[in-house]
Amino acid sequence: MEDKLPIHKFKIGESVDYMFAGRHGAVGVYEVTQLMPVKDDQLQYRIKSANEPHERVVKESELDRTM
Repeated sequence: MEDKLPIHKFKIGESVDYMFAGRHGAVGVYEVTQLMPVKDDQLQYRIKSANEPHERVVKESELDRTM
């Protein structure tokens, strides 16, 4: 049987809410800039905030759709 590749929930260019406020986290609205492969059994994304000069790599479970 063939394994199916997981499907990303969010698309490039989509606005998302970043919900992880850990040590280096900054909650808020970000734009998805790149779809990343699975790591530690979770899909990942590269995201960018207009308020920061850098991008972040985050897990899908740390993101939610913007309202």
